[in-house]
Amino acid sequence: MPQAATLSEDLYQQYDRRFAAATHYRDRVWKALTALYFQRFVPADSALLDLGSGYGQFINNIRARSKFAMDLNPSAKSLVGDDVTFFEQDCATRWPIESGTLDVVFTSNFLEHLPSKAAVRATLQEVARCLRPGGSIICLGPNVRFVPGAYWDFWDHHVALSDRSLAEVLDLAGLRVSHSIERFLPYTMSEGRQPPVAFLELYLRCPMIWPLLGKQFMVIARLDESSSSGASLT
Repeated sequence: MPQAATLSEDLYQQYDRRFAAATHYRDRVWKALTALYFQRFVPADSALLDLGSGYGQFINNIRARSKFAMDLNPSAKSLVGDDVTFFEQDCATRWPIESGTLDVVFTSNFLEHLPSKAAVRATLQEVARCLRPGGSIICLGPNVRFVPGAYWDFWDHHVALSDRSLAEVLDLAGLRVSHSIERFLPYTMSEGRQPPVAFLELYLRCPMIWPLLGKQFMVIARLDESSSSGASLT
């Protein structure tokens, strides 16, 4: 469809203009993030999906038994490793994954790019359907409570989210928040600032300074043990 083709081209141009120049730096950043922080939430024998995989820097650096990635940008397929199964599709439509088969879904700086709150809800319903009971979703993103103006400096930011509003919609999907940090990482790596990765490693080891510099939330929610497909959002 012409509209879908235009959207894919827009995504390609936005990714390229915003992140291409920092690709190697961002990969080093994600190597540190996965090794020092996120790997603890992803068992090595888990089935993991990276929702909004972008340049593939999370999914390529994390260890998991089965790895999947999803993005609407067709160029994202060439950026993930050979051990990753890639799905090019709208995440708010049904995923080509059997119910109750994923252990972890990870998403970073993605949900705010969806076109509406309804799309966010539909996406989280698919997360709940595909997770096994007790499985988890890890969400990282800009916290609108701490970047109220700068949040809208990006053309493709559509849905303003905070740790609190995200917790509400996760709960509606049958996903119960088990871990929430309202101020985790600094806001963005897309504006040319590239501090040494050693600074990030030090930052991750010193959570007492996160409230001073952190403007992104990190929220983990788990599917109710009693649920096999999540709560209905309709």
